Amino acid sequence: MNRPVTVVRAAYRHFLPIGTRWMDNDVYGHVNNVVYYSYFDTVVNEYLIRAGALDIEQGATIGLVVETQCNYFAPLVFPERVDAGLRVARLGSSSVRYEVGLFREGEETPAAQGHFVHVYVDRATRRPVSALPDALRAALEPLVVTGAAAAAVDSARG
Repeated sequence: MNRPVTVVRAAYRHFLPIGTRWMDNDVYGHVNNVVYYSYFDTVVNEYLIRAGALDIEQGATIGLVVETQCNYFAPLVFPERVDAGLRVARLGSSSVRYEVGLFREGEETPAAQGHFVHVYVDRATRRPVSALPDALRAALEPLVVTGAAAAAVDSARG
């Protein structure tokens, strides 16, 4: 199995500082692997809510996670601040692939990185929407990695 290539801090478009909590640590003295997914979910939903693209209580369209992955490179611990970097690798008609890097404060390489895919569905029917809502698409477009940035990441991956 090939080790994944890390994606540096500069490749991400949005950051959210997240403080680790005492309860995040497991018996081995580092943040438990399941907590990383919580950090992923937090940076994505914080961005969408603040951008006015997600109404968690009344919105007609909601995102359902259909795929996740995380690669771990270095442990995170309590107390520590984590900078969660966010970018969009694919913006489809009804789905979005979010990529997240978790960085120790001030570090350029991630302690972990991964992705998850949201399929956006009608809240009532749970069927995929034919097109992402305009507000959601507008909020996500600045996060899309294209052109030189995507080429640099792709060439680094081999």
